Amino acid sequence: MTVSHTQGFTPMLAELPPNTDLKAILRDLADNHVAAPKGREQDGLAEIVAGARDHGIDLNIVVVPGNPGIEANLRDLATEVGKEEHGTVVVFSDDWIGTWSDTYARARLEWAEDKSKYHGPERTEQAAQTLVNRLEAPEGISWTLIAGVLTAGLVAIIVGLYFVKSRRAAATAPVESDADREPVA
Repeated sequence: MTVSHTQGFTPMLAELPPNTDLKAILRDLADNHVAAPKGREQDGLAEIVAGARDHGIDLNIVVVPGNPGIEANLRDLATEVGKEEHGTVVVFSDDWIGTWSDTYARARLEWAEDKSKYHGPERTEQAAQTLVNRLEAPEGISWTLIAGVLTAGLVAIIVGLYFVKSRRAAATAPVESDADREPVA
């Protein structure tokens, strides 16, 4: 009798933050690419979105009240909104951020998120501007280029040391005179 222990991977369903109405968010995004809870001012965020769009960032901002149970819920919401809106979607809670983009790599998004977290609900505009500034910043240094330059430098040093050592050895080699040679019989 054979027993198979193979197991299939089933992806988890996206879990949105509690009390989230995706259809209402999508309707709210339609006018100015910002969706925020009732009573929350959207004008400042709409200006940031407009500025980002002027610089080529197809941005949508969603604000949810409080903090969901886990931060990953914000990314799930951003992903669901991104399926409809495309571009780059940023979801802010009081202290966390979730992002999705069909333009930027996950590493770049998370790098931009790092300085935008933990600003509190009263400073969402500041957090949004920080995120946009980081997305607009030129790409960081190329580690491939740095590794190539360091490797080329190391090879040049090794070749140089070999050259110096071989010249030194040639210069200090004893010169045999005819008197020092043994007669061949």
